[in-house]
Amino acid sequence: MPNDTAFESRPDADAVTATAISPTAPDGRSLTERAYEAIKHDIITLRLRPGETLNEAQLMQSTGLGRTPVHQAMHRLALEGLLVILPRKGAMVAPVSLNDALEIIDVRMINETYCVELAARAATPGDLAAMRAVLAGSREAIATRDVAQMMRIDRDFHLAISRTSRNHTLAELLRGLHERSLRFWFLALSTPSHLEGVYEEHLELFEALAAHDGERARRAIARHIEEFRTHILKAI
Repeated sequence: MPNDTAFESRPDADAVTATAISPTAPDGRSLTERAYEAIKHDIITLRLRPGETLNEAQLMQSTGLGRTPVHQAMHRLALEGLLVILPRKGAMVAPVSLNDALEIIDVRMINETYCVELAARAATPGDLAAMRAVLAGSREAIATRDVAQMMRIDRDFHLAISRTSRNHTLAELLRGLHERSLRFWFLALSTPSHLEGVYEEHLELFEALAAHDGERARRAIARHIEEFRTHILKAI
């Protein structure tokens, strides 16, 4: 996320406690979690545009939630680099930085090529079934040009591969990189014909993992990431 994001304060004990005991919605999520997910989704899908200024009242109206969960959600999103807190003014959606995107891509290239090699060795029938289930919605997403759904499929497929590697430290590192990539993914997936290309790349990678062919999996993920780089350069 943008290098100029500034938010130096850390959550104090009262804020952490308030988050932990905040009321829950009928689906079991806390109100803070609901606010966080709703605002984050709007940022990732560019409904809230990079550089747009926000205030708590706006976000309370858009989420239908109260001031405390919205405030805590904004705090968390600022720590993650998606919002920039403006003292006494509210907040701004963090700008999209091409340099940040390229740095994340470079780190992914190093770590994900190793991850898919581990996953190819360790993949069980259950792991492969989970990946297949994630990819099952791709054709419908492509047919309806549902960029948000394809973005979720891409994220969940990569997370399933990370879990299959059986290296928890590597999986957690990649989870963080994928979360930081979501806005870039949405921009890249919005370019013409890229939805179909991503699906083909996913199938190529899945077939390599199903064959337990680590070298083929490395080549497939490298191609997938390079295609992402190409589309990001066009989109930003």
